[in-house]
Amino acid sequence: MGSNRSLDPIHIGLVSDEPVRLMGLASIFDQPVADGLAPLVPIPGSVEDLLTQFNLKYIVLHLESITEGLRTIESIRRVRPSLMLIVCGREGNDELVIRAISAGARGFLYLNSDTSKVLKAIEVIDSGAIYAPCRLLSKLVDRLLKIPDASLGMSGPHLTAREKQVLDLILLARSNREISRTLGIEERTVKSHVGRLMRKTGADNRIELSMCAIYRPSVSSAHLSDVRRAAPLANVY
Repeated sequence: MGSNRSLDPIHIGLVSDEPVRLMGLASIFDQPVADGLAPLVPIPGSVEDLLTQFNLKYIVLHLESITEGLRTIESIRRVRPSLMLIVCGREGNDELVIRAISAGARGFLYLNSDTSKVLKAIEVIDSGAIYAPCRLLSKLVDRLLKIPDASLGMSGPHLTAREKQVLDLILLARSNREISRTLGIEERTVKSHVGRLMRKTGADNRIELSMCAIYRPSVSSAHLSDVRRAAPLANVY
């Protein structure tokens, strides 16, 4: 486990609008771990407070609302793009999980997850992959790659080859810094490409841009299937 080779504590911010649920989340993370593994230190708080704590590497969000949840993810990624976001929720809200991962969350945990699941999620996310149930990621990939018959005659905005590459990586929840490293271009150049993508699609932010690509297949890159095969999109359970 990459993050647990050191015994330094792993500080994890916890966010929930429900005090009782917040206590439940804290109890999941505040459990003894096996010898040789770093202890987990849960830090409950508001998003605003947690963003000022620079010892955090992860924030776990208890999400119930798609709209508010995506706004929260967007605000965190805008201020602290290096933070690893994990969404936590109950079974049955598949759409929320799929959209949260599309917006930049790196993992999903059920509310009844035990410490072993938490540690596994951290290991997987640290490796650069996404941790979520296989069936949910299958739905996401199917949605990204499927082009309904009704859309075949629709013409979307023209994207350059570079814009398609950037869009592919946005759909894989990569930050501007990660995209610049992957494509070998400057981060400011990535920002310019993202700005042009938003103008061409009418999106106001990365969430809307991702949703536009997912729900308007004519906007999506033709290379998504290649990226799916080549990139570590997910390590699933």
